[in-house]
Amino acid sequence: MNLQMKLRVLVDNHSLGLPGEWGLSFLIEADGRRILFDVGRSDLFMRNAHHLDVDLANLDWVVISHGHYDHTWGLPHLIRSYRESNTPVEERPTVVSHPDAFRQRFNSKGKESGSLISAQELARHFELTLSREPVWLTDRLVYLGEIKRHNDFEARKPLGKILIDGQPVDDFLLDDTGLTYRTPEGLVVIVGCSHSGICNIVEQAKRVCQDDRVVDIIGGFHLQKPPRQQLTGTVEYLTAQKPRALHPCHCTDLASKIALSKAATIGEVGVGLTLEY
Repeated sequence: MNLQMKLRVLVDNHSLGLPGEWGLSFLIEADGRRILFDVGRSDLFMRNAHHLDVDLANLDWVVISHGHYDHTWGLPHLIRSYRESNTPVEERPTVVSHPDAFRQRFNSKGKESGSLISAQELARHFELTLSREPVWLTDRLVYLGEIKRHNDFEARKPLGKILIDGQPVDDFLLDDTGLTYRTPEGLVVIVGCSHSGICNIVEQAKRVCQDDRVVDIIGGFHLQKPPRQQLTGTVEYLTAQKPRALHPCHCTDLASKIALSKAATIGEVGVGLTLEY
């Protein structure tokens, strides 16, 4: 089989030999391009990349799935790395995310839970593409943009507050999105936390890519002690998609993984895992 995309897990809660942390970061190599998807909550993604003999100095894209701390706090470390190497801004990767990803936000207890740096500060160090619409990173890999929310069993409740024009409003994580890679067999959907709903994300991937076949889904499914309606609806939806495998990780608890095993074979995920398609 002609392999076209490689994904390596640099950060996850679970370890397969290297240190883990509460967060997520994947390195994706596809169609001659190198994409860093999320950066965890520290410099661990860089340390683990070093242990895996992975070079992060020649990235083409950095994609941020959404603006929570456990997916963005690694950005200052990436900035420092490029500054220390004296790499000109025009030779650094382009950062792609939703316009809300770098706004100030607070969790339900009032504690700051968003990015350490603003979009304005980030734009000093990288080319920045903030888009609500899909952005094709290669001929086959697409950033999905703002996810349309149709399901009645997921993504219905706010999670804290976000500052819009200086005013706190309910935070429905409109910036939460993912990537999708088109393989000859169907779609590989790559997600961060799926606050917008894992089923909603898959539906958007199918629309954007004009392909109903789902090969695999990897990332956080946002299933931590979920309401019964949400878990049941998710399992029924994914069962109907007939994926070859599922790789839930990060914000997906064990009970939910067991339930998801009714829909497809569950693959173990942890720091150091490599998947090829």
